[in-house]
Amino acid sequence: MNVVEIGWGQLLISLLFILLAAGASLFYRLKMERDLLVGTIRTFAQLALVGYLLQFVFDLHNPWLILLLYLWMLFWAAHAIRGRVDESKVAILGPTFVSMAVTFTLITLFVTSAVVQVQPWYTPQYFIPLGGMIAGNAMNAISIALERLFKSLREQRAEVELILSLGGNWQESCLRLRRDAIRAGMIPSVNAMMTVGLVSLPGMMSGQILAGVDPAQAVRYQILVMLMMVGATAVGTLIVVNLALKRCFTRYQQLRL
Repeated sequence: MNVVEIGWGQLLISLLFILLAAGASLFYRLKMERDLLVGTIRTFAQLALVGYLLQFVFDLHNPWLILLLYLWMLFWAAHAIRGRVDESKVAILGPTFVSMAVTFTLITLFVTSAVVQVQPWYTPQYFIPLGGMIAGNAMNAISIALERLFKSLREQRAEVELILSLGGNWQESCLRLRRDAIRAGMIPSVNAMMTVGLVSLPGMMSGQILAGVDPAQAVRYQILVMLMMVGATAVGTLIVVNLALKRCFTRYQQLRL
């Protein structure tokens, strides 16, 4: 199957969609015209840069450089989480980055070496895209979980402090809040598994089919992606929520928020 190439001129035609969105924003006074303009420019610039960078990365044969690039991606994922979570009294950037770096690197390594069985395991054509999908999906889940956690702690501060005053520790006072936060982070991934293939074709599967890959092979890759993302989301959310929750209390079991 031949791949139909898209040129820059054809991409410019697709700007009509942005003009449509901007027109709706102006008509309803949504004040999103600037965000649409900046987002469009960044989309072109960032993805064009990534495209040229990937051409360079795919020629690399040094596992340390590939791991360094992946850690750089994870840092910006952690930075994005910090920007989305409205909390200034608890430092979450460091714990989030460290937990994501360890967890997601190990999961990606397992997928490329034990499941896909590509040789060598750090082949960037597989390691970077698969690792990026893990990081991107888990980033959204962790953001939702942390937002729910901090909001619940503030809304139910009296209940938490009551348990602490009766001799309970920070873990006992937040059992339900922690469970609800982790659950909130995992729900989108579970829902995606429930509707995959029924509502829409997932991104990786669609991309492979457009590239001419056998649909059956594309399906197997997509199943792998869905399973690994759910696992990474569960582990990553659990670790980050626990680390963040611990930082919400002082050494004397006092709530910082």
